[in-house]
Amino acid sequence: MRVAVIDYGTGNLGSMLRALEELGAQPTLASHPDQIADAARLILPGVGSFTDCMAALSAGGWPQALRAAVDEAGTPLLGVCVGMQLLAMRGSEGATAGRATAGLGFVPGTVRHLRDLGCGLRLPHVGWNAIDPAGGPDPLLTGIPAGTNFYFVHSFALETQTQDAEAPDTETPDTETPDHVIATATHDIPFVAAVRCGRVWGTQFHPEKSSRAGFRLLRNFLGDLPC
Repeated sequence: MRVAVIDYGTGNLGSMLRALEELGAQPTLASHPDQIADAARLILPGVGSFTDCMAALSAGGWPQALRAAVDEAGTPLLGVCVGMQLLAMRGSEGATAGRATAGLGFVPGTVRHLRDLGCGLRLPHVGWNAIDPAGGPDPLLTGIPAGTNFYFVHSFALETQTQDAEAPDTETPDTETPDHVIATATHDIPFVAAVRCGRVWGTQFHPEKSSRAGFRLLRNFLGDLPC
């Protein structure tokens, strides 16, 4: 199975490539949108700020290509760490004061600093942390029990309530976990650990650095995924 790992110049992708190779996949670095046309799976990593990563994706023509691959070709996409955050409607990291940066728009919500969401512990949140499934079972988490530990490195998280980017103070919080949240974790406050919208999945943690559990999740992503 050919898996295209999106290379838009933002970080070291070696650990992801090695993990996919160990799972028997055929990973390739895709540095141009033309290189994802025949991929069976897409993985979007991310290192750095939301705004810088979106600028790099936009400069390379990736937003349109990823939208076409998912919506038209039905190719499953997995965002990892900042890659998951980029799936959101918008993000505040690195943005001009008072205005959020538009994301890829696959997942409802805004990415905000954990401190702004109420976290009082030391940041960034680095290390192993347990996740808990949210909502119904999802194929990405098959065989992964509640309380399984994954490796996190982040200071920002997805706030699942949608909001108007021009008037963030008018937001009305949700009272229940949205359907697209498939797992949560806690670092002083609960935060979104994994999401799924149609053929698009995202993990705030690094499965490629999360030992056996992470490899199980990647194996699930490489397997049969329902529409």
